[in-house]
Amino acid sequence: MNTVTTEKINTWLNGSYDAETKNAIQKLQVENPTELEDSFYRNLEFGTGGLRGIMGVGTNRMNKYTVGMATQGFANYLKKVYPEGEVRVAIAHDCRNNSRFFAETTANVFAANGIQVFLFEALRPTPELSYAIRTLDCKAGVVCTASHNPKEYNGYKAYWDDGAQLVPPHDKNVIKEVELINSVDDVKWSGGEANITIIGEAIDDEYIKMVKGLSVYPEIIAKQHDLKIVYTPIHGTGIMLVPKTLAAFGFTNVHVVEEQATPNGNFPTVIYPNPEETETMSMGLAKAKTLDADILLGTDPDADRVGVGVKNHKGEWVLMNGNQTAVLAFAYMIEARKSKGIAQPNDMVISTIVTTDMINEVAKQNDVACYNVLTGFKWIASLLKEKEGSENYIIGGEESFGLMIGDKVRDKDAVSAVALLCEMAAVEKEKGSSLFDKLIEMYLQYGFYLESLISITKKGMNGQKEIADMMQNYRSNPPAEINGSKVCEVLDYELQIGKDLESGESWTIDLPKSNVLQFITEDGSKISARPSGTEPKIKFYFSVNTKLNNKEEFDAKYAVLENRIAAIKEDMQLN
Repeated sequence: MNTVTTEKINTWLNGSYDAETKNAIQKLQVENPTELEDSFYRNLEFGTGGLRGIMGVGTNRMNKYTVGMATQGFANYLKKVYPEGEVRVAIAHDCRNNSRFFAETTANVFAANGIQVFLFEALRPTPELSYAIRTLDCKAGVVCTASHNPKEYNGYKAYWDDGAQLVPPHDKNVIKEVELINSVDDVKWSGGEANITIIGEAIDDEYIKMVKGLSVYPEIIAKQHDLKIVYTPIHGTGIMLVPKTLAAFGFTNVHVVEEQATPNGNFPTVIYPNPEETETMSMGLAKAKTLDADILLGTDPDADRVGVGVKNHKGEWVLMNGNQTAVLAFAYMIEARKSKGIAQPNDMVISTIVTTDMINEVAKQNDVACYNVLTGFKWIASLLKEKEGSENYIIGGEESFGLMIGDKVRDKDAVSAVALLCEMAAVEKEKGSSLFDKLIEMYLQYGFYLESLISITKKGMNGQKEIADMMQNYRSNPPAEINGSKVCEVLDYELQIGKDLESGESWTIDLPKSNVLQFITEDGSKISARPSGTEPKIKFYFSVNTKLNNKEEFDAKYAVLENRIAAIKEDMQLN
């Protein structure tokens, strides 16, 4: 164990830390010195989104002290930006172990700094926190959650006054202030309890009313109110609002997966509480099959991601991927508004650079502006803020099972997504169709796109370096062809340069810097490489497309696209 790590451990053993913490450190010294070293060898980084890490004692863990120090830094920044007048913040938390404790710790520190705090009475979905910030005229917000990570994790997401996660310059400026907090003695832990207001049902009611206002065809829901819906909150916060929201929309035949209905930070029925995983959705799928349901929906612990199950053209239950869900939602909000006569000439939608290009095609054919931003809903929210007043935002989303419908919530929102997806299923059922049938119809009209994603982890001390070397090699020696198809464009979002490899022409990419590379091939394939900023992990996104001439050739063309993705992975040695 190096000297710096040892010094940190001694600081905690001799400093202003509670007895329980000191006892836990002493126990690790005897029983698990390796775990102790991992707990202290670095400081848990307050990144641009906040904190996320394993819970436990130490500087590299989520605990009362790391949360308190982060909050003190955030409070200091807020007071610098708003030196006069009242500063308000809203705080929420999910179902995870210690989430309530971390939320109360956060509330106490803000309050002790003279900041007015609105703390939810109990667990609530992340999107409701975003909504509450705007509704209560707050300058900032925090939600204690680790989203869909395993049960050992917790986190701290920081928000600004628009209800979106921090973007420049505030993200870097908050980080600087947090890094200036060198000791727990710098933290104001208590003394401002009178500044804390508990909130709950009144905000719930306003939020549900807002979501109901997003409905395009309430009259069709009235006819199809008994649409058979299966819903699982996967032990998370969705149970607080999703059933109520579906009832407000008028749906009367909702079946909750009871084994996963009770909030539980141990997530006893799943390995990962992530609706992207087939295993996580298996109980819901079983119930949907038994009931012969029309649609299955699952939300992650903080209810910002949604997983969707439907019957395919053969009557088999399948889980849609995030791109399929997104393209259905975008098309519905564009087409339904058009057919209802409520579309505006300045309507616009926002997607991201690693999400299916099919969304761009849907928007183009319907004469709706479509913007592509960097990965992350903070960038969708940032562009929405920039365009406010001149363009009319309808929907945003990305491939990671997230949608942001309407402009009242500035982060991904699975509660409104569940309600609108059920409305979409009701509209299709009214036509004697299904969401999967609609997807095939869209492939006929807009082109048949298929996407895939792999995540590669490089473990050990050299993990980050291996990934950096991989990206540098792609930059220095971009492939001339991939799977036999010539690479015609390279987009480098770190250098902010796009290049046509045939003509040699280059252009500036007008987006913030981001370590992402994209290769576009002659056959229309798109391959994106994107390393994680915090973990030794790199993601590769694959998108391929073809023309679908009729419904009968769907299976054959699907197999062709699947094989093409497999061949690209093999050619790039990414299997």
